[in-house]
Amino acid sequence: MSELVVRIVRLEPMRVASVYGFGAEPERIAHEKLVAWAGPRGYLDDLEHHRVFGFDNPSPSPSSPNYGYELWITVEPEVEPDGDTRIVDFAGGLYAVTRVLEIGDPYQSIPTAWKQLYTWCEDSPYRFGTHQCLEEHLRTPETSGEWTLDLYMPIIE
Repeated sequence: MSELVVRIVRLEPMRVASVYGFGAEPERIAHEKLVAWAGPRGYLDDLEHHRVFGFDNPSPSPSSPNYGYELWITVEPEVEPDGDTRIVDFAGGLYAVTRVLEIGDPYQSIPTAWKQLYTWCEDSPYRFGTHQCLEEHLRTPETSGEWTLDLYMPIIE
């Protein structure tokens, strides 16, 4: 196994549009909602300008196959809520970040990468923060044929 590459990043405050999925595959549900809302607006054509973040909400539980997943896409100040899409003002924060490339089976590789990042943080000079954990969706099968994610673990100095 290669050594985990971690960088420290400060996310600035951002305004995001939020969509939500709940069930046995909530990522798929949330992704479909995001594509339906953001696609016609052209937001998915420029993922550098309209960054996409996701996170479990609530996290999976051993007692149920169902959990939630929320997706955020950064938007301009004038964007208003629409239908199931909410607007959230995120305060930002300090993060330890690692990249997951071509993840294959996401239900195995993403949790493994999160565990590695958690262990890295435990052994680092940083303490865990209480702001939101995030997964930034840099590339998706729809845009490039493969997944690339940055995992953001909240930290404080």
